[in-house]
Amino acid sequence: MRVAASIRRKTNSMTILQLISSGGFYGTENMLVALSESLSRQGCRVIVGVLRDSRNPHVEVAEAAASLGLTAREIPCDGRFDWNTVRIIRSLVREFRVEAIHAHGYKADLLAFCAVHTIAWPRRTQLVSTCHNWPNPKLRMQTYAKLDRLILKTYNHVTTPSPHVAEILRHAGIREERLTFIRNGVDTHRFENAPPTLRAALRLGERPLIGFVGRLVEPKGGTVLLHAAKKVLKAHPEAAFVLVGDGPEAAAWRSLAASLGIGANVIFAGQHREMAGVYASLDVLVLPSFDEAMPMCLLEAMAAGRAVVATNVGAVPELIENNVTGLLVEPHQVDATAAAITKLLDDSAFRTRLGTAAHAHILRQYSADAMAHTYLGIYGKLPTRVGFTKPLPMVKTSSVRSQA
Repeated sequence: MRVAASIRRKTNSMTILQLISSGGFYGTENMLVALSESLSRQGCRVIVGVLRDSRNPHVEVAEAAASLGLTAREIPCDGRFDWNTVRIIRSLVREFRVEAIHAHGYKADLLAFCAVHTIAWPRRTQLVSTCHNWPNPKLRMQTYAKLDRLILKTYNHVTTPSPHVAEILRHAGIREERLTFIRNGVDTHRFENAPPTLRAALRLGERPLIGFVGRLVEPKGGTVLLHAAKKVLKAHPEAAFVLVGDGPEAAAWRSLAASLGIGANVIFAGQHREMAGVYASLDVLVLPSFDEAMPMCLLEAMAAGRAVVATNVGAVPELIENNVTGLLVEPHQVDATAAAITKLLDDSAFRTRLGTAAHAHILRQYSADAMAHTYLGIYGKLPTRVGFTKPLPMVKTSSVRSQA
């Protein structure tokens, strides 16, 4: 009891820098914002640091954090590694007296490592990382993943929402006492009783709407979805499919939809900031991924009471009980995906029953507050930081864009 109380007192006064390199506003970004908001409510001081590459400046996560009243900083970072970025991270640590940097993704892991391990303090700022996934099969990305796993051996603690990734980390040499599986969480209140704004914007009326939410990248299985859509449309020609998100496969998937003769029924909606209205517009959410950790789009759709179809990969079976809180299919299976979607469109009572059970399941086990409480326990057990005794190299304040 005394230990728990001590941890609560410590975390209530802790300052955490959440650090991420973002390619848009997708699952990882959603998780970070939900975690940061909940940590703030529970007493932590949270700074959201977003690495901004001038060639591809995605700072949506900083904007989302600032809109919730969180302190956000956009940190210039050109290329895979920028030593000036390291200096800026150090200056933020100094400015806010950061006790722990919580990094998300290999680039943030590397830069946080360089910032902390070259600071001459009696005790370093502590390092925590969340490994969301390593699904990219490209050789370059696999090389980055291997480097990341080497760096993570020096971290105070490593978490992941995926049992599969946890096993990879164990094999990479991350010690068991420094590794924790933590379920992602979602702010359930955001997704309850939202108006169907996407349906209204697309002027779809009462047409059945099947949705995909996520990055338009090959491992997400968009080609499987489009081939399945052709089969579904034979039974439900009035249905529409909407893909919400952006990515390098957008043009190829548009071309595929056209070549399959279903272009008129497939809508590429791009990215949307107000996701509650997106999920409220859907009859079914489909995630046909070939690999996943704990997909935030499933958590959010289920929190909104939507029926979901997803592949039996990663931590998805931890989330979905087949025929109870959603439907599971094997990856790459066009016919099974089409059959699952058709089953839900054919039986509205079954669809409603799945959505209701999914919503209840998320409320019980996947709330943002439950996730944040687990992270507070990890932060609270980190070594206590000794005060700053040596000055840090400072940077001009103009090099960091501030949002609050």
